[in-house]
Amino acid sequence: MEQQQLESVPGLGGLYVKAVAGSTVKPVLKRVPTIGGRFGGGKPRLPDRELIVTASVDREHLAEYDRVCGFALRDELPPTYPHMLSFPLQMQLMTDASFPFPVIGLVHIRNEIEQLRPIQDDEPLTVRVHAGDLEQHPKGRQFVMHSSVAAGGDEVWRSRSTYLRKGGGGGGEQPAARSPQGAEVEPSEPNAVWDVPDDIGRRYAKVSGDSNPIHLRRSTAMAFGMPRAIAHGMWTKARCLAALEGQIPERLAVDVSFKLPVYLPSKVAFRTWEGGSRREFSLRSHKDGKPHLTGGVSAL
Repeated sequence: MEQQQLESVPGLGGLYVKAVAGSTVKPVLKRVPTIGGRFGGGKPRLPDRELIVTASVDREHLAEYDRVCGFALRDELPPTYPHMLSFPLQMQLMTDASFPFPVIGLVHIRNEIEQLRPIQDDEPLTVRVHAGDLEQHPKGRQFVMHSSVAAGGDEVWRSRSTYLRKGGGGGGEQPAARSPQGAEVEPSEPNAVWDVPDDIGRRYAKVSGDSNPIHLRRSTAMAFGMPRAIAHGMWTKARCLAALEGQIPERLAVDVSFKLPVYLPSKVAFRTWEGGSRREFSLRSHKDGKPHLTGGVSAL
């Protein structure tokens, strides 16, 4: 695999302009086979390249992230915060001409994180990202963006973000969601009900740089086929983990599947319960109980 060392973390503003300019949003274009996000046939291939950058954490940025997601203000990074450092590298890869799918239209369907030890905000970090695991999915094709963070030469955090490109599916049924032996049934009553405000997409976009138009306003979301703006999936994951602070271990694995989008504004119900060897949680519509997110966290 080719390794490319970057001088600094890429800025997301220009990458999103590039992504929107290269998107294929018209329905007729979605039916045309593409490679590299362009017209043509052939089997898509992911770039065999790893991006590497040295990064540091800005304490004011960390504090704002904590506030937006509901974490307590601390000098320790929340388990989801390193995603802020890896996502620009993901976007750098996904907006490159060699990438087989346009960014706009990809659906983040799963995110797995392993935190090998707590990370302090003053540690110099090395971030690595590469793409892999291109597979068929019943609704199209899926692939994984692999991210890793090291401190002092040792890996301290890693993640797998699974994305779906809809269209031309046929890979059979996906594996059933994990259900640990002896897991208790999800409780009928929520632990908490949250009002998700209309501006949370813009607030999270400001702190994360993830300014995908579907998250910002109704007008920009409608331009890309959504009836209203939707919350970022990684904000919903972070918000759930923030609700579990004090109940989760320092060395942990947390895995979530993103289900139906959270349209803004919304009222959502958070539930958590013991499930075998891990703590399960879910986020559902408070109105009809339909799932937005299901997941669990366990000790490593």
